[in-house]
Formats: sequence, C-alpha cells, structure tokens
Amino acid sequence: MTKKISCILLICISLLSCQNDKKQDPFEISYNRIGHLTNTTKVNQLDSIYANDSIVKMSKNDKIIDVANTIEIYEKGGAKLLLLEPREENNPASSIESIQVIDPRYKTISGLSASGVFKDIKDNYTITKINNTLSAAVIFVDSIQASITINKKELPSELKFNTDKKIEASQIPDSATIKHFIINWENN
Repeated sequence: MTKKISCILLICISLLSCQNDKKQDPFEISYNRIGHLTNTTKVNQLDSIYANDSIVKMSKNDKIIDVANTIEIYEKGGAKLLLLEPREENNPASSIESIQVIDPRYKTISGLSASGVFKDIKDNYTITKINNTLSAAVIFVDSIQASITINKKELPSELKFNTDKKIEASQIPDSATIKHFIINWENN
C-alpha cells in the first residue's frame, strides 16, 4: 500500500514539474505571440500584462510624436521593449494590429531578433516577398507574420537609388543589419 501511495505521489510531482517547465518565455516570438502578448490581446489588458513595466500611451494630439495611438512598453529600468499599434484608435477593447520589436531579447526560436542580420532571416525562414522602397528593402516572412526592413545603404549600389528594380534575397549581404522588426497581426 505504501508503495502505491509513493508511486502515485511521484507521478503527481513529475506531472507538476512538467507543467512548470512549460511557462511562457516572456521574450519568445512565435506565430500570433510575442512573449505574453497574443493576437487577441486587448489594449485594456496591457496594464495587467505589463504590471511590472511602464506603459506610455501616445495619441496624435501629443506634440512629441505624430503617430496616432502608439503604445510604448518600457522596462522599469527604462529600456524600451516594444511599440504597439492598436487596430482601432481610442478603443480600449481594440486588439493589437502591429508590434515593433525594439529590445533584442525578444527572439524567435531560431534566434531572430531586432539586432539580427539578414543571414538570420535567410537561413531560418522562407522569405515571402521583398519590397523595394525609397530607403529600405522590406522583407516579408509570413511564417512569423513579420516585415523586416534593411537600410538600402547596406545594399549594392545598383539597388540604393532605384525603387523600380526588383530586389532578390541573393543581392542582400548576409551581414546587412535589421533596421526594423515589425510583427503584423491580421484581423482576429
């Protein structure tokens, strides 16, 4: 009888420890998730999610910034973590539409972060398309819902000043650094 109780107790402890190992990494980026944020997170939930951090809500009426309803997330120590854009202006029940990843601790399972280089993208993800803009190559990676910009200053000279030319992944140097890492969530 004592062996059965000991065995049951051991199984319960094992199950509980397995559950504790599956805690969400607060800096992991995956499909529909960035740390504790998901594609269904509402603006009015941010205060509880980031209770230990600082949230700065900017509106288009603020003179400092001309981007409407940007929400900045800072660590208590002052480091900027994320820039959030709600789907609907001035609606606390709105979900998040896009997130600019600032802090390099936010990473995908393969290690892609805001401080990464093009090689990190090329070696680990399928590039859906590349847009040629005036000042950047915008790389789309649908598997993580990301648009990643590389400054055109890091591209070959024939691409720097021509927005009509198609940019191929093979033309982007492996060492080209990521300028912006943005996650775009579709309508929920």
